[in-house]
Amino acid sequence: MSEPVVASPASIVCVEHIFKSVSDSTGKLTILRDIDFSLAAKETAAIVGASGSGKSTLLSIIAGLDTPSSGTVKLAGQDLFALSEDDRAALRAQKLGFVFQNFQLMGNLSALENVMLPLELSGQPNARAQATEMLGRVGLSQRLSSYPKVLSGGEQQRVALARAFVVKPAVLLADEPTGSLDFATGETVMELMFELNQELGTTLVLVTHDLAIAERCQRRIKIEAGQVVPA
Repeated sequence: MSEPVVASPASIVCVEHIFKSVSDSTGKLTILRDIDFSLAAKETAAIVGASGSGKSTLLSIIAGLDTPSSGTVKLAGQDLFALSEDDRAALRAQKLGFVFQNFQLMGNLSALENVMLPLELSGQPNARAQATEMLGRVGLSQRLSSYPKVLSGGEQQRVALARAFVVKPAVLLADEPTGSLDFATGETVMELMFELNQELGTTLVLVTHDLAIAERCQRRIKIEAGQVVPA
């Protein structure tokens, strides 16, 4: 076993001895083995590794969307897996933002409505004004009423960034956010992500295959065959 992590008072994410296994007709497959680290508030970390190494599974567990076989994750001091599903969902709504490779926008909602949605779900006032301001921040003031199907990939990802950051999350989880974009568009989106992250003081946890993006983060957590190895 790795040495236990001693979480500092400033730790916002504590991943404690996470194991994840699944079983099928061929037997038991261990996806993650004793993953153990903590992240401070405002820290940026890249999770890197080959396809199939367990990166996205780890991100889902950090979000409380998937459950580990053993171990736990503490978010802002709360043990995610000691909470009910409803309480985990409530904590996610308060503390987490998400950006996905395939954008995950609601196709029946406009750009503005997509960004307003998390604010409305959490009962925040002035959702329209806040969403309008954030879409302006990502350069989409002229696209407020546009639906995802008429937006380019880069525009859709900027809407996704606006939706993630508009709630001022303590932690932003991003899974291959440039994976569906061309190089130039991806560079623009990542520059915007790091700018917003710095402005809002968010802890960023980023899964990426792109080592140039990983190098921009303060920490690199390399997963190989389900284990953390020297980056």
